[in-house]
Amino acid sequence: MLLTLLAMLAFAGNSLLCRMALKHTAIDAASFTTIRLLSASVVLGLLCGSRDGFGRSVWTGGGNWPSALALFAYAAGFSFAYINLSAGTGALLLFGAVQATMIGYGIYRGERLKGLRLGGFVLALAGLVVLVLPGLSAPPLLSSVSMLLAGAAWGVYSLRGKGIGNPLTATAGNFVRTLPFTLLLSLAAGWPMRSSFSVDNAGLVYAVLSGGLTSGIGYAIWYKALPALKATSAATVQLSVPVIAAVGGIVLLGEPVSWRLAGACVAILAGITLVIYEKAK
Repeated sequence: MLLTLLAMLAFAGNSLLCRMALKHTAIDAASFTTIRLLSASVVLGLLCGSRDGFGRSVWTGGGNWPSALALFAYAAGFSFAYINLSAGTGALLLFGAVQATMIGYGIYRGERLKGLRLGGFVLALAGLVVLVLPGLSAPPLLSSVSMLLAGAAWGVYSLRGKGIGNPLTATAGNFVRTLPFTLLLSLAAGWPMRSSFSVDNAGLVYAVLSGGLTSGIGYAIWYKALPALKATSAATVQLSVPVIAAVGGIVLLGEPVSWRLAGACVAILAGITLVIYEKAK
């Protein structure tokens, strides 16, 4: 229970650290993505490579380029979305898009949604639609689309990782393989206007913490706790992440609470809960 709680705090912390960095420091989204992925690669590589050596462990022990590309797409979309999204809204959009992608893939593979599962899926999608509909309290559309795409990429990454024998080593290998992609992103973001590169000390610290602590060590803790959790419990406990991020945004960043966000949060989380429990039955 303690490991699971720490993992959920780490996952929510990713949203808070990214939002804090992009709102209160001078760091740009591309630089944040690069530093985050580099920091996570180093930490995970050290965790996995203590016996065989860093390079050999992460390059031969697991991971692949398609999964790395999906991981990079998630990290980049995540960072650019949080330029304008609040922590809670971003986490909710991300979580909803991840689950919608994975449920949609199940439907594509022949799974049938009936009864409460169908109702839950419709309810969750309705919550997402309500959240991004135009209005005074609607989040910025471009940032919302960026986060939805990030969630879809993370859903693809999760689907590709099902059944992997050593998920921590595979995750380390995938993080290392994201580095060429994110370096290209940083070059593209800074060319030809080099002034678009911006990193200050506070932003650097937030990005390193997001990569090394809440991503690298967070995943290590999660994979340690996961074998002791039932599949339904593992899926359900992740419902807490958007809530933790929203509360953290209110307390730490002074972000406002809107009826739109509260209603969408209830609809999305309740709908996904119905799908999870009915599938378990």
